[in-house]
Amino acid sequence: MTQRLPLSAFIIAKNEADRIPAAIKSVVDWVDEVIVIDSGSEDETVAVAESLGARVIFNEWPGYGLQKRFGEDQCRNDWLLNLDADEEITPELASEIRAKFDDQSYLDADAWRIMIRDTFPHETEPASWAYGYNQIRLYDRRKGRFSDSTVHDTVRPQDGATLGDLKGIMAHRSDRSLEFSIGKYNRYSDMQVQDMLDRGRKMPRYRLLTEFPVSFLKGYFVRKYRKYGWWGFILAINYAHGRFLRVAKAYEAELLRKTGRK
Repeated sequence: MTQRLPLSAFIIAKNEADRIPAAIKSVVDWVDEVIVIDSGSEDETVAVAESLGARVIFNEWPGYGLQKRFGEDQCRNDWLLNLDADEEITPELASEIRAKFDDQSYLDADAWRIMIRDTFPHETEPASWAYGYNQIRLYDRRKGRFSDSTVHDTVRPQDGATLGDLKGIMAHRSDRSLEFSIGKYNRYSDMQVQDMLDRGRKMPRYRLLTEFPVSFLKGYFVRKYRKYGWWGFILAINYAHGRFLRVAKAYEAELLRKTGRK
């Protein structure tokens, strides 16, 4: 049996019965505990997670950052590994983390960034060119915590905390289907606009003209969607539409405020 590391993995979830098994299975055999924070799933998420060895705790949805802060507080170890229900630790990354704990080199930094790469339903693993981003996901909670933002879920290290980068990849299965991704963009743009309103921010109107074409070019070339062929063209269109929705909804909210209807 693999020796368990003094490390708590935690996952926030709602209605993720189809995707959370891969997330839990990628860590359950070598971390000390797996905590799932469920915000009211109506599918089999809770039963599935418990059957795979996770401890499930219910917490009413307060927003992304606050839910992850709640998850941090449920863990019994100070070193935490966060992954979402649609993510999984690749075998290479798991081996790297275990090696760092074996030789104590994880203590060389207070927080470690992990490259998270898109993985689509028709893929078994991320493409080498897949769009990715680095985020702190392995960290000492005494040296940093998730932000309390309702929209953004990012670990904020304390002043003076040291950061390191892991070489392994985390696979991100963000989209179940095009239908799902369109719905996600729609929901997330609502939250983004509300966050902007709460902070008194306004979108310049010229972005109604520029947001879609600029975002398409960013997706197609910068994010390298072009390498996926026709599928990449679809991805770039979808990405640009999601970005445009945010600007359009912000302008709609501005018009409603001016007419006293919101």
